[in-house]
Amino acid sequence: MSEAIYAVIIAGGRGERLGGACKADLRIGGVRLIERVASVLRGAEHPMLVATGPAGREMSLPPGWEPVSDLAGSGGGPLAGLVGAVHALAQRGIARGTLISAAVDTPFLPDDYVSRLVGGLEGAPVAFGAWGNAFYPPNAAWRLQALADLPERAKAAGSLKALQQALGGRRVGWDELALNPFDNVNTPTDLRLLEERARRERRL
Repeated sequence: MSEAIYAVIIAGGRGERLGGACKADLRIGGVRLIERVASVLRGAEHPMLVATGPAGREMSLPPGWEPVSDLAGSGGGPLAGLVGAVHALAQRGIARGTLISAAVDTPFLPDDYVSRLVGGLEGAPVAFGAWGNAFYPPNAAWRLQALADLPERAKAAGSLKALQQALGGRRVGWDELALNPFDNVNTPTDLRLLEERARRERRL
C-alpha cells in the first residue's frame, strides 16, 4: 500500500526585491502564482498547507486551505516553512507519508512534479528538484519519518540545502526540458520575462 502524500506551498517570502509584494498574489498568465503551483499538487491529501512566514502574516487562501506560520525559534525562510508544515501535520497525528514542498514563485512546475519526485526518493529521506546544473531545495519530496526531529535538526542545518545534504538527498532532474521548470520570480524583470513565457506557451 502506497503512503499518503501531503503538500505544502512555501509562500512566506517578503518579496523585498518586488517592493514588498506578496508573491502568492502575483499573476502569470492571469493566474495567481499560488494557484498555478497548487494545480500541480492536485491529488495530495487535504488540506493544502501554505507556509505563510512569521506569525500574524495574513494571506488570501481558498476555502479549506490551511495557513501555517513559522514556529518560534525556527529561524526564517523556506526551512522555517518546512518546519511549520511538519509541525502542523504532527498536530494532526500525521508522522508518516511523503510531504511535497513547492516554492510559491515557481509558476511553470511540470505536470509530473509530484510523481517524479516521489519516484525519485527510492528509499532516500529527501529528493530535490533540479534542471541542468541548478537545483532547487524548496522544491522537494520529504519522508515524514525522517523529519521527526526536524526542529532540532533545522537549527543545526540552518538552510534547506544544508538539511538535504545532511540527509543524503537525491537529485531529481527535468533535464530533458528545453526551458527551466523551476524559473522563479524574484524581481520585476523576472515577472515580466515569465509573463512573456506564459504568452509564448499559450500560442504553441
